[in-house]
Amino acid sequence: MIEIGESGHHLEIPDEEVTFITSRSGGPGGQNVNKLETRVTLRFDLEGTSRFDEAQKALLRERLATRITRAGILHVTAQKHRTQAENREAAVARFVELLREGLREETPRKKTKVPKAAHRRRVEGKRRHSQRKKERGAVEAD
Repeated sequence: MIEIGESGHHLEIPDEEVTFITSRSGGPGGQNVNKLETRVTLRFDLEGTSRFDEAQKALLRERLATRITRAGILHVTAQKHRTQAENREAAVARFVELLREGLREETPRKKTKVPKAAHRRRVEGKRRHSQRKKERGAVEAD
């Protein structure tokens, strides 16, 4: 059971909805790299799960678009560690973090007005700049 919880929202995803695929990792590691399958890819069927409502699924599809296939499968890969177990834990931790971030409600931006003093300073600066340029070109012909 994978638990995703944050300030009042608690969600559990059963192990049956998550599959793990192992493969050989790249990078340094000596003989380990050539013979052991330490890279772990976590797959989660976002479209087939009943844990999220349609609005949540749409939000996750939008925010995690680069990690979701056309079939609606979310992929998370971990190959940082030397053992399969550690990479599995890392993949689950990243999966939980991605879902948490993807489902977090953003606070709407509050529109603010430009203070009158700031507006006045900006316009005054523009006026001074314009005046300076006018003075540069003012050459009197006799």
